[in-house]
Amino acid sequence: MQAALPWQAWALLSAAFAALTAIFGKVGVEGVNSDFATLIRTVVILIVLAAFLAATRQFQPIEGIGPRTWLFLGLSGVATGASWVCYYRALQLGDASRVAPLDKLSIVLVAIFGVAFLGEHLSLRHWAGVGLIAGGALMLAR
Repeated sequence: MQAALPWQAWALLSAAFAALTAIFGKVGVEGVNSDFATLIRTVVILIVLAAFLAATRQFQPIEGIGPRTWLFLGLSGVATGASWVCYYRALQLGDASRVAPLDKLSIVLVAIFGVAFLGEHLSLRHWAGVGLIAGGALMLAR
């Protein structure tokens, strides 16, 4: 099932769902503490993913996962949780149309971190695109 679509399609679907996350989240944090809203969202995600894995028979034996994988998936989970707490707090305090662009500065940071920590290489054209994303995000947020 994972190979049915190319990575570009999955990335575009991710962007569409991320946009819906901002809209639904903005409405959802009205009248509830943003941290509690994040907990509710996380429980829903856990249930949906468990159902998806069960339906597609993609569960894997835990003992087959190495310590390095556990470490980095754990760190990724901590970073995700921190990101969600901050994102929902920002949505509660600001307009979704201004919060989301600043959140997307993560694209710029991924490019920088990818080069610095993963040894990835970006061409001058790619760096120009990263700069345009940064400028556009900041312009939209103001």
